[in-house]
Amino acid sequence: MSNYSIRKIKPEDNLQVKQVVQSVLVEMGVPKVGTAYEDASLNDMYSEYDKPGQAYFVVEEHGRIIGGAGIAPLANGNEKICELQKMYFLPEIRGKGAGAEMMQKCLSFAREEGFEKCYLETMPYMEHAKKLYARSGFTPLEGPLGDTGHYNCSVWMIKDL
Repeated sequence: MSNYSIRKIKPEDNLQVKQVVQSVLVEMGVPKVGTAYEDASLNDMYSEYDKPGQAYFVVEEHGRIIGGAGIAPLANGNEKICELQKMYFLPEIRGKGAGAEMMQKCLSFAREEGFEKCYLETMPYMEHAKKLYARSGFTPLEGPLGDTGHYNCSVWMIKDL
């Protein structure tokens, strides 16, 4: 039985969040370059998302961070489009509804901030993530939007908010 909570990131969560993101990327065989693995923001996720129009939420269980996801304006994109960023969960929380709950938390925040669309990028072999995105109303795009720096992510999706 899972007993997790979802809350905004705190400064003391930084190291655990970085470990979750990098651990999942390694597990999935994702390249370490051109993906979130090498993002400098992983060193201080709290400060990265402690800005207007941005938020990072973590999944915490028994004092341990086991997942997270964030919303931020799309870099070098339309100001009405936000990006769902760094949505990763450790194996022990997958399949327990945390992904869908996190998605709703992030999309609600995006709507409250006045965004009209939400964009995301992922890898083609992240099947469970792609299914969650499709169930949440995201549809495929032909190419990337904005300038995320994640040139190895080759699946692009968008959703009207």
